[in-house]
Amino acid sequence: VELVESGGGLVQPGGSLRLSCAASRFILSIKAMNWYRQAPGKERELVAGISGGNTNYAASVKGRFTISGDNAKRTVSLEMNSLQPEDTAVYYCNILSSFNDYWGQGTQVTVSS
Repeated sequence: VELVESGGGLVQPGGSLRLSCAASRFILSIKAMNWYRQAPGKERELVAGISGGNTNYAASVKGRFTISGDNAKRTVSLEMNSLQPEDTAVYYCNILSSFNDYWGQGTQVTVSS
């Protein structure tokens, strides 16, 4: 199973981007779908997650980012608003099932004027 991400790019501070992720094949027993990010020189961090209809967010993005997912369609998206330079990172899609942990290849998000 491959996770294919799209939607990254360059945006000015205050702008918006929408990241999307789709799994190439059916995934049995999805437990959670997440977005992580890794900035240069920093550890990978959990940005947002969705599980059983419940969502959770890192404090730094709460109120600005919105995660949505569809287990049946094997898709997860991240709507990012009011982007700031500190949001610059490679963003990774993650789908956790009862049997496996799947990761996308990452998509670059750069926030700069």
